Amino acid sequence: MGIDLQTITQLRNQTGAGIVDCKKALEETGGDIDKAIEVLRKRGEIKAAKKADRATKEGLVAIVKADQKAAAVVLACETDFVSRNEDFISAVYSYAQKLLTTPAEEFKTWAENNIKTDLILKIGENIQLGDFGVLTGEVLGTYLHSNKKMGAVVALTGLSAEAGGREDVANDIAMQIVAMNPKYLKPEDVPTAELEKEKEIYRAQLKNENKPAEIVEKIILGKINKYYEDVCLLNQQFIKDDSKKVSDLLKELGEGMAIGGFRKFSV
Repeated sequence: MGIDLQTITQLRNQTGAGIVDCKKALEETGGDIDKAIEVLRKRGEIKAAKKADRATKEGLVAIVKADQKAAAVVLACETDFVSRNEDFISAVYSYAQKLLTTPAEEFKTWAENNIKTDLILKIGENIQLGDFGVLTGEVLGTYLHSNKKMGAVVALTGLSAEAGGREDVANDIAMQIVAMNPKYLKPEDVPTAELEKEKEIYRAQLKNENKPAEIVEKIILGKINKYYEDVCLLNQQFIKDDSKKVSDLLKELGEGMAIGGFRKFSV
């Protein structure tokens, strides 16, 4: 049968295979593009590998929950156009579902292989597995930004069943994580080397002000406390009510309420 140029071009764009190879594969499969992709799979893998050199600056984050476990996956692609493709969107969420029931290393191997042998051929541009992770906790909060390029998961512990779990508060804290990008949970988690570097910078800034040493140290202490407010989640002002900190929000939930862990995911 005769195969039209538009179909040949579509198959070439999806697989990266040559025009002659695409034409032969389509003739073999009666013009069925999906079956032709199977015919070209071995050649297509080589083409997909070449695409792996191209920059991936777009993509999506997917977060799924089941019981007391949440999984998040980032898939990166080349263009915003592809990040809005239904096949790509479906793939990100199916990968997150897979991660819920698969150990991390096993998931990584499976995902990278699936991307190479299937997703790149189906979508037609370079795709890479980005960040991924699983959190568990008594109550899990999640937040996915409207553009689906940033998201967060937070696990709360010590919440009683009588309190209803307070998933709404957990979701608010997840939103806080996306908006304010904390690096650590509390000041004690900041590495000593990082803290000393900050102090060194502050001393250099104050060097030419001729202040007494004890005054300089008090100023540095104030700057360090401000630094904690920037990088430590518990010390940050709550984005929905800047009259309180995130630590205050937890205290309002009751004695023993705590954040067991958190992760931010972004393209």
